[in-house]
Amino acid sequence: MTAATKPIGIYFEHPDWFKPLFAELDRRGLAYEKIDAAHHLFNPAEQQSPYSLVVNRMSSSAYLRGHGQGIFHTAGYATHLERIGTRIINGSAATAIETNKARQLSLFEALGLGYPAARVINHASRAVEAARELRFPVVVKVNIGGSGAGIIRFDTLAGLQAAVDANQLDLGLDQTALVQEYVAPRGGHIHRVETLDGKFLYAMKVYTTGESFNLCPAEICQIPEEQSAEFCLTEAPKKGIQVEAFTPPAEVIEAVERIVAAASIDVGGVEYLIDERTGQVLYYDINALSNFVADAVNVVGFDPYARFVDYLEAQLPTPANALVAIPQAEVAV
Repeated sequence: MTAATKPIGIYFEHPDWFKPLFAELDRRGLAYEKIDAAHHLFNPAEQQSPYSLVVNRMSSSAYLRGHGQGIFHTAGYATHLERIGTRIINGSAATAIETNKARQLSLFEALGLGYPAARVINHASRAVEAARELRFPVVVKVNIGGSGAGIIRFDTLAGLQAAVDANQLDLGLDQTALVQEYVAPRGGHIHRVETLDGKFLYAMKVYTTGESFNLCPAEICQIPEEQSAEFCLTEAPKKGIQVEAFTPPAEVIEAVERIVAAASIDVGGVEYLIDERTGQVLYYDINALSNFVADAVNVVGFDPYARFVDYLEAQLPTPANALVAIPQAEVAV
């Protein structure tokens, strides 16, 4: 089988989120194979992949569905694919950013972009000390979250101390967390900017319920009748959450494109808000698994899955370039 005739591998864990992607691939008659990221194996000695292209759609919220092992496994699999010369959409660098909020803050800092003030801890015993340096309210946010999981708000230092004393702080899969200032968003909404191939694709304002403290759209969508971590922004219009398409200022688009370039994200989203107190733009999340909004044609005016598959087709190896795709590890020096 030549590289040009191999199927596209769709590496994913969530059972429902990628049905529109599969439907678009089917519509075009493109050969693809579903790869179960939660129950996966690979041979590190192989020198050729059975796939022409691998699309990494692993979710950081997989641990909420009992599939946390897939998060760590993906890092090794992505590195392996890159070594043998297989194109992977959202590869090892994107995975490293997606699964580490501390790295995200470091990236914002390196790019000179604003973000909510935070400290990074690796043990609950340091939470109070970290919070003393911040303005209350604060949130404790697990390093590997996803779908808005693992965020607790504290309005007072005494309340945080009580939680620590009662052993109620869970720092998540890697026992690392942010202690971060809570920032009220101006206008009662946050912003999500979606990108594809390093460029602006569309943006949305997502209006909060006024009750949630989590700054992630997945969390603000958790309305009373739907508290499952399965629910995320992709379903927001169907759940009655107000979502509004808009075009961000040019400087925000430029900043977002710098973020995804630095993070090596082929397709993904960046979220930001405007601080109610100061009017400052604050970036707070980089999401390499950013699901497109439901009912996108009506919400943003076009089908992003069609554009995504256009991009995937352009990434497929041709017979000509397949002949010269020599893994870097085999190149003589």
